[in-house]
Amino acid sequence: MTTSWRFSALADRHRAMGSALEDWSGMGTAWSYDKDQEEEYLAIRTKAGFMDVSGLKKVHVVGPHAFHVIDRATTRNADKIKPGRSSYATMLNDEGKFVDDCVIYRTGPNSYMVVHGAGQGHEQLTMAAMGRDVDIRFDDNLHDISLQGPMAVDFLEAQGVPGIRDLAYFSHTQTMLWDKPVMISRTGYTGERGYEIFCRAQDALEIWDSLVEKGAPMGIIPTRFTTLDLLRAESYLLFFPYDNSEQYPFENEKGGDTLWELGLDFTVSKGKIGFRGAEEHYRLKGKERFKIYGVKLEGTTPAEEGAALMKDGKQVGVVTVGMYSSLNKHNVGIARMPVDCAVDGTAMVVKNSDAEIPCVAHSMPFYDPDKKRRTAKG
Repeated sequence: MTTSWRFSALADRHRAMGSALEDWSGMGTAWSYDKDQEEEYLAIRTKAGFMDVSGLKKVHVVGPHAFHVIDRATTRNADKIKPGRSSYATMLNDEGKFVDDCVIYRTGPNSYMVVHGAGQGHEQLTMAAMGRDVDIRFDDNLHDISLQGPMAVDFLEAQGVPGIRDLAYFSHTQTMLWDKPVMISRTGYTGERGYEIFCRAQDALEIWDSLVEKGAPMGIIPTRFTTLDLLRAESYLLFFPYDNSEQYPFENEKGGDTLWELGLDFTVSKGKIGFRGAEEHYRLKGKERFKIYGVKLEGTTPAEEGAALMKDGKQVGVVTVGMYSSLNKHNVGIARMPVDCAVDGTAMVVKNSDAEIPCVAHSMPFYDPDKKRRTAKG
């Protein structure tokens, strides 16, 4: 039983597939289905799959000062994002510590949409809007169905979406799909070429059912939300708070990680100052207490979530997510470890609840390291 205060229009579809609608970010979300999760993983890696990610929070920032709000609240230079384009960004607190990540969509000269997860994104935007000529609107009517995989573009082209094959990575288009108004964005969280379909709540059921019906002949299937864990582990995609100190607290410090520690310093636009936490962010460079880094394990038994990472008989870190891929034949995970261990080839041991598995530190991503699949053209 969930205590959610947000509701997906697709809830009954998830229940019909066996989901108990576990709570994520206030919305009942399909963490489990009565079918093989391996089938879902393989579909997204080799064909395509779609999932309900409406639990992501959508916040519209509109008005003459919209740019200033985005510029203050996030690490990206908002005016460098052209209408029709988007950018991955992070948000910090006054101590220069990570509090959320997001995708910023510029939908017009004075309008943006910020999509974020379970962190403080909405609060950060509201804080930055104080005293500004701007409207901040949380939009839970807007649903988000993520269609991911190498065949996603062929499928959408076959449905008559104009220009979909030419839509660039991190671009979006306002269009129609099955006579329903949608915004289709070439973004996702899988390491594959994919698209997010933003639609009205009243259209979500029809769009979902059409994906089920029309996708089946191509092997395109519905997938649960947690299949993302398998995909993100080998594609180096972090998931707040499950990779963060909020989940794995420091012994003598309060929660909060720097972008340098998380490997997310690339989200700061070159030379940018004036965003919240900027001074502390720059000051903390070179003062990393740990690093997010990959581990590659022996055998086929994956690391358990939260498994201890051992070196010379002592715990030095923790594996935040792990997976074995029958497709790519690797057993990998994302871990928090000391800076001096975050070097390719460093030998360690993953301590599961019932076994110890030798591993080595390994740079990420493990899958498609040059990111050619998600950025492919044509």
